[in-house]
Amino acid sequence: MNNPLQIYGNIDIYLFDQLLKGTYQHCKKVLDIGCGGGRNLHYFLQNGFEVFGADHNTDAVLAVQSLSSALAPNNPTTNFTAAAADDLPFADNEFDLAISSAVLHFAKDEAHFEAMVAEAFRVLKPGGYFFARLASDIGIESLIKPLGNGRHLLPDGSTRFLVNQDTLLKLTSNYGKLHEPIKTTNVQNLRCMTTWCVQKM
Repeated sequence: MNNPLQIYGNIDIYLFDQLLKGTYQHCKKVLDIGCGGGRNLHYFLQNGFEVFGADHNTDAVLAVQSLSSALAPNNPTTNFTAAAADDLPFADNEFDLAISSAVLHFAKDEAHFEAMVAEAFRVLKPGGYFFARLASDIGIESLIKPLGNGRHLLPDGSTRFLVNQDTLLKLTSNYGKLHEPIKTTNVQNLRCMTTWCVQKM
């Protein structure tokens, strides 16, 4: 039996959930925004998808290029590039799926956050899917300390740009529709991570 770690890597469990549901089975071209070393790309690289990635860290880009070469030699390493999430070097309406896992909460302020979201939807085809995991204040509203510009001090000591459900629903209506309810995981009241899944209209 194949080792699931070999098939899926150290994938975000909520992205794994979408794969198990078959949500992305008809997607062909995938972009991971803030891809890091490619932890969420093992499945896509090994199953015939055209896989692309962008990350501001050049060492991460080298790591994901190496991973791509090992798992999918026919997937060009030039598909992975050093770029900021709010300035992607890809054409409009290019991808069937855009992934943004643990990236958006590093926004400097609301304008930066909205610019990153806008870029993700710009490069998505109509009907394409956006998968995001990001920090939120959902469930810990009374435990966070506002620092200005949408950034907050969390009980775990980290500083993040936080969203709430109203913000996500408003942005959803601007770009498309939810294809999965908004789900939030509360980690012992230290931080909350929200899964936001949108289909572009």
